[in-house]
Amino acid sequence: MAKSQQTYNKTEKEKKRLKKREEKQKKKVARKEASKESGPGIQFAYVDHDGNLTDTPPDPTKKVVIDAASIEIGIPKRDDSDVEEFDPVRNGKVSFFDTSKGFGFIIDSENNEKYFVHVSGLIDEIAENDKVSFELERGMKGMNAVRVKKI
Repeated sequence: MAKSQQTYNKTEKEKKRLKKREEKQKKKVARKEASKESGPGIQFAYVDHDGNLTDTPPDPTKKVVIDAASIEIGIPKRDDSDVEEFDPVRNGKVSFFDTSKGFGFIIDSENNEKYFVHVSGLIDEIAENDKVSFELERGMKGMNAVRVKKI
């Protein structure tokens, strides 16, 4: 005679699964009943003049008419008179330079900004506290000092 394939553990799991399914069905029915009682809710939402959502339509007398042709899309062209000339060569002082790693930082004498400098951007050998002149170039993480030489 063969042994039954249905074990105690299997029957318990089956009971739990059926109980869970039944609870889920009860919750579904309860949600449907609750939605019928509460009513349809707000059918429309309006935005008032302050940008808040309301259920009443805004006052049409406060409506502001904007001429669509007066709206500028894009960036207006600059005149050559707006462009201010600046010297691309800047002066500063080396605050830190590690010759073994090949990088350092220069502090600009005009605006006290710190700029990264790499050994590949050097014209002369530099050391800490040297006065240098340099140009700026955009790098991956900000502005970098390039074409650096001693003064």
